[in-house]
Amino acid sequence: MTVPSTGSVLPRRSARTLSAVLLIAAALAGCGTPQSQQQPPRTESDKTDNDRRAQVRLELASGYFARGQYETALDEVKLAMSAKPDLPEAINLRSLIYAAMGEFGLAEDGFKQLIARDRNNPDTLHNYGWFLCQRGRYAESYQQFDAAVAVPTYRTPARTLLAWGACEAREGRLVPAQVHLVKAFEADPGNPTIAMNLGEVLYRQGEYERARFYARRVNSNVEQANAASLWLELRIERRLGNAANMEDLGQQLRRKYPQAPETQALNNGRFDE
Repeated sequence: MTVPSTGSVLPRRSARTLSAVLLIAAALAGCGTPQSQQQPPRTESDKTDNDRRAQVRLELASGYFARGQYETALDEVKLAMSAKPDLPEAINLRSLIYAAMGEFGLAEDGFKQLIARDRNNPDTLHNYGWFLCQRGRYAESYQQFDAAVAVPTYRTPARTLLAWGACEAREGRLVPAQVHLVKAFEADPGNPTIAMNLGEVLYRQGEYERARFYARRVNSNVEQANAASLWLELRIERRLGNAANMEDLGQQLRRKYPQAPETQALNNGRFDE
């Protein structure tokens, strides 16, 4: 695309919020194809017909995977691998699809195959770490995330720091979760998913002013704001005793997202389940 808990367990509602915000982002980030650490970059003139066929099939497979059409995505990966049998990008995506389909043994076999081939591929390490996190194997997942961000040529460490922090939050380890999410934010301050997860962790630790900074950062951008971000800021304002701001955010939720789970929770007064 996851050691005994050393911190307080997140309340059930918080765990769901973190999952809803984080799982989608990390799964899509996991679709990134592995970066070559050993070979010089290839240009269009280097590609064979089989390369091009495999690339087209993989692009289709990634699209189907993102839409949850796992069987169709798997068929496209198989077609890509018929053109390029040992293509790392195809094996990586196939493992993500297997995991989404509940074929956990097959998924793990694929990740291990890739890591045995190249232990310093950060994308594979990230994906395998996220897979382990989803399986509740937190200590193992942290090892993969740590190895990924340690690769000097890794271009997108923020996504792994995000996944790392979110996994720690799911386990209830809020202090280290905050550390990794702050690092993720420093690396990619424009990422609303990082801001949301950091805001949620700070909220659960009672750091309401800091949490509000990150929630408002998301909600100030109309293209980024959503039911989850409005709900987070509303709960923060409730803790701070700002009834007027809370009412305004509640009106936005009811107007823009009347059927959202967050709106239903608001209507039923379920603020911190």
